[in-house]
Amino acid sequence: MREVDTMRESKNLEFKEMVSGTYLKTVSAFANYGDGEILFGVSDDGEAVGLEDPTGDCLRIENAINDGISPRPDFEIEVDSRTSVVTLRVFEGPEKPYLYRSKAYRRSDTSTVEVDSFELKRLVLEGSNLTFDEAKSPHQTFSFSSLANALEEKVGIGVFNEDTLKTLGLLSSKGDFNNAAALLADKNDFPGIDMARFGQDVNNILDRSTCAGLSVLVQLANALEMFDRYYSYERIEGFKRENHERIPREAFREAVANALVHRMWDVSAHIRISMFDNRVEIVSPGGLPRGVTTEDYLSGNLSILRNPVLASVFFRLGIIEQFGTGIRRIKESYVRTGTRPRFEITGGSITVVLPVTDAEPLLDADEKAIMSLLLPGRLLSRSQITDACGFGRDKTLRVLKQLEKKNLVVVQGAGRGTRYARA
Repeated sequence: MREVDTMRESKNLEFKEMVSGTYLKTVSAFANYGDGEILFGVSDDGEAVGLEDPTGDCLRIENAINDGISPRPDFEIEVDSRTSVVTLRVFEGPEKPYLYRSKAYRRSDTSTVEVDSFELKRLVLEGSNLTFDEAKSPHQTFSFSSLANALEEKVGIGVFNEDTLKTLGLLSSKGDFNNAAALLADKNDFPGIDMARFGQDVNNILDRSTCAGLSVLVQLANALEMFDRYYSYERIEGFKRENHERIPREAFREAVANALVHRMWDVSAHIRISMFDNRVEIVSPGGLPRGVTTEDYLSGNLSILRNPVLASVFFRLGIIEQFGTGIRRIKESYVRTGTRPRFEITGGSITVVLPVTDAEPLLDADEKAIMSLLLPGRLLSRSQITDACGFGRDKTLRVLKQLEKKNLVVVQGAGRGTRYARA
């Protein structure tokens, strides 16, 4: 039993001073989205006040869950004889959605809220052990010329028929196309990629292209075509004409392919590609798949595929090399460039920032002073930098933050062990 007085309510922990019907919404939330506990006989501020009849309340809680939640979730109840606090542990279940009065719930920080129609559909798919791209498409009339051409060119498959579609996992044994088939079809109803080339700021749009309702293979090709227009050029060196990339093309291709494979396709939003003189930003709708942490993603160990059928086709076509290695490949393409990509993850999107590798960063006098201290392979503390530059503590931290945003400085460690190094 936990020490109640040391705890606070959280996404996976709720306090109830007494037994009332509202806790059943939280039972639904925990069963749908992750294990959690409800402590009865605990006030909102975490004080154990106990229940007058904990044994009887346990029976009432059990009966209420059995009668009120459908299907019945997996749970256990425990009584602390010392405090008369009852702990209800609810476990995430496989038969989603778990409904209370015909509604499904989720936790939002320390609150319990009803899920929207999109989340409910996702729960239904998860309960059916299906991903979105595996689900039957609402449309069943498609053509696949782009896919057929890609298979012939990349894999050498010259015959394209129903057996091909079944082998790729796009057509069921009953003859039904799934959403992955729709995404790869020549025309569909899905969003796509919105690309814009900016001048001095986002108000100055120099070029724009939106590719939607078309095969994801066409979307990828169009993105690469616009990339080549602005970030790839030929330069004569001696007697040779050499091709140069301002941003590693492999990093851009991998980032866009990742966005197509891992995005939430039931969100009506485009993948956004913003092209600036000093960087490219690729924003993919939908955060990380459930069960994948930010650390998993950044380490390149993405093992949970949001759209496994689509990912399998991309793998067969050589667009992605191995499942879950995209982030690692993006990082590796920058190893010898003197700069590095940046990844920004929120609950609703993933952004990959690819800096150009041939730009001279504009530094002010203060930034130059700190960069002159950070020699390759040298780690310095904030106090060492402050003493060497003669800056105040706040100014040193502010300048270091500026250099970090410019991808010129990396931070290692935390607290008193924090050290700074040249990126």
